[in-house]
Amino acid sequence: MRRQDREIKEWADIIAVMKRAQVCRLALNDEDGFPYILPLNFGMEERAGKLRLFFHSALEGRKLTLMARDNRASFEMDGKHQLQYFAEKGYCTYAYESVIGRGRLFMVPDEEKQAALECLMDHYHPGEHAYFNPAAIPRTAVYMLEVESVTGKRKLPK
Repeated sequence: MRRQDREIKEWADIIAVMKRAQVCRLALNDEDGFPYILPLNFGMEERAGKLRLFFHSALEGRKLTLMARDNRASFEMDGKHQLQYFAEKGYCTYAYESVIGRGRLFMVPDEEKQAALECLMDHYHPGEHAYFNPAAIPRTAVYMLEVESVTGKRKLPK
């Protein structure tokens, strides 16, 4: 990281950025070697020192085809955006916080789908145990990213 003064070093702070994020951008490798980037809803879980992200989609489609070919993926989340313009100095900057990482994607087995979807719902409705129709489970693909590395960066407002 070039600007080490902006690095988020504490694990708890990185997790806090992720908990505040509303969207996870997932990058897969397409057939031509280009990144295929998707903005997705997500859930996250820390268990036994491992971080896992959960996603859902239809049972078929391009992302599932790409995942089956190559399960390596990168991700990005960001927030606390604040454009700052200092007219007297002719200077513009941007405050933010972000997390990037990578890992490997795996399909969640049918018997674990409900728990993964509950994790996803909890990200957007913390503490509410928000209801979702269980009839949707068999027609929903649920997949998990086992995070292998993650870094965080923050630029505070001036």
